[in-house]
Amino acid sequence: MSLLAPDSANVAIAIDGPAASGKSTLARILAQRLGLVMVNSGAMYRAVTWKALKDGVDPNNPDAVVALLNRIELACGDDGIASTIAVDGVDPGVELRSEAVNANVSAVSAVPAVRDALVALQRGYLARTSVVMEGRDIGSVVFPDTPYKIYVDADEEVRSARRRAAGETDAVSVRDAADSGRATAPLMIAEGAVILDTSHHTIESGVDAAIDILKQQGLKLTES
Repeated sequence: MSLLAPDSANVAIAIDGPAASGKSTLARILAQRLGLVMVNSGAMYRAVTWKALKDGVDPNNPDAVVALLNRIELACGDDGIASTIAVDGVDPGVELRSEAVNANVSAVSAVPAVRDALVALQRGYLARTSVVMEGRDIGSVVFPDTPYKIYVDADEEVRSARRRAAGETDAVSVRDAADSGRATAPLMIAEGAVILDTSHHTIESGVDAAIDILKQQGLKLTES
């Protein structure tokens, strides 16, 4: 198993990419291989979206979304393996992947005040532990100074098939346009990131490729 060298300070490994590119699975298994905490930044935006829908707040009304954000409590932590999130003490669980949340999370994610608040929470993880964090602006906004950046991508046809296999019906092209076109922290390939195309990788070969990239970027690992 590959692990961080014992003398390593806390590090942030940024995994970015579009919907259904495989970044969440890659980040989860990569974190397991390296003995780090995997942080799903998207779950935070989904949690705010879930709460907005639950409380009857229009996700397309930025002022209403900000007012909601200011009156709720987001508890972001981890269980030693992966990030956890609760809204006003409630874990939304599988509801974060509902069709309603899928359809509205891009609108909520585009609100600057939401991004500012959640980016601060995301950065807070690094004070406690080393992380593999996946999202759409991790290398460009959350941890722009980390040298460990991978942009995970795949052919649109492959991503669409993965989305359908997961039981999700939203079109990746629509999500791509929303995430790439927003004014605040758009989806982009961060400076210094290496592109990893997972179209023809297995999960394990993709993780192996990611570890090779991180080694080339200077990450110190030890085999055990």
